[in-house]
Amino acid sequence: MATTHIKSGGSWSEANEIYVKQSGIWEEVTTAWYKSGGSWSRVFGNDKVNVEYLVVAGGGGGGANNVGYDPSGGGGGAGGFRASTAAADTYSGRNSTPETPLTLDVGTAYTITIGGGGAGSNGDYSHGVSGSDSVFATVTSTGGGGAGYYGSTSYGGGSGAGKPGNGTRGCGTANQGFDGNVGGGQGAGGGGAGGTSDGCTGGTDSGSYDGGPGLASSLTGTQTYYAGGGGTYFGDGGIGGGGDGGYLNFCGSSKTWSSGTVNTGGGGGGTGNICAPGRPGNSQYGNGTTQAGAGGSGIVIIRVPNYLAATFTVGLTTTLITSVTGYNVYSITAGTGTVTFNYV
Repeated sequence: MATTHIKSGGSWSEANEIYVKQSGIWEEVTTAWYKSGGSWSRVFGNDKVNVEYLVVAGGGGGGANNVGYDPSGGGGGAGGFRASTAAADTYSGRNSTPETPLTLDVGTAYTITIGGGGAGSNGDYSHGVSGSDSVFATVTSTGGGGAGYYGSTSYGGGSGAGKPGNGTRGCGTANQGFDGNVGGGQGAGGGGAGGTSDGCTGGTDSGSYDGGPGLASSLTGTQTYYAGGGGTYFGDGGIGGGGDGGYLNFCGSSKTWSSGTVNTGGGGGGTGNICAPGRPGNSQYGNGTTQAGAGGSGIVIIRVPNYLAATFTVGLTTTLITSVTGYNVYSITAGTGTVTFNYV
C-alpha cells in the first residue's frame, strides 16, 4: 500500500487520519483507493470485513460400566458452541446471547482448527476422552467433556459429561454448553449446548439418561442442529448429533450404543448393564460392556459478503456454499491451517 501525504502551508505531511465533510457532517475515511490502468489499488487505510461465524468443538467420548457391575457410565458432553448473530438461529451456547461478528483485516491470515471427537471408554476403569477445541481467529470453542465409568468423576468441557453411576458429573463452560445431567444410580446423559442442567452453578439439575439438546444454525441456508449431548443406558442422544446410550445383557437383551455424529460436536453414548452377577432371581451373568461411543468432530462455518473470497492453506477440508444470496459461506470440516480474505 502506498503512503498517503497531504500538502499544507507548502509542506508535505503523512496522513494518519482522513476526514470528508458530507451534508455538514465530518466522517472518517477508513480506506481510500485509486484506479490506474483499469486496476484499483489501496492508498490509505486497512480494509475490514465483518465475518459471521459458527465454531463447534469436538464432543467428548462416552463412559462404560465396569465389567460385572450394572450401573452405566456417563454420556459424553457436547463440544462448545459459539455463534455470532446471523449464525445462531436463537442462542449461542448455554442459551446465551449471540456474539458480535468478527471484524478482520482483508489480506491477513487467520488460524482455523477443527477439533476432533474424543474416544469412548474402551476398558475397565477408563474414562471417555474429552473432545478437542475448535478455533477461528480469536474465537475458541472448548472440547466436550469425556464421561467417567462407575464411581468416577466425569470431565467438564464445552458441555460437561453426565454423571456415571455412583460418580460425579462434569460441568459446562459459560456461553458454550450446559453441565452434565445427574440422574440416578444408573448414570446420566451428557450436557448439550441448549440444555438442560446448570446445577454446577446453583441452578436446576436434570436427572435424565438422555443427552442434552443442541442448538440450531441456518448460516449455510439450511437449519442444522449441533452440539447435542450423549445419552447413556436406555437414553437417546440429544438433537444435534449426540450418540445414543446402550446396554449389554439386560436379562438377555441389548441395545447398541452410538458415537456422536461427525462435524456436529455431539457427545458419545455411554453404556451400562443391569443383570449383574449374583443378582437374585436372574440367571444372567452381567459381563457388561467396556466400550462406549466416541464424540463427534467439530466444525467451523464462516460467512462473508460475496465480493470477498476466502483462500485456505493446505491441510483444511473446506466446502464453498453459494446458495445464500449475497454471501460466500465456507464450511470447514477437518484440519488445521489458515484462511485469508481477499477481494474477488
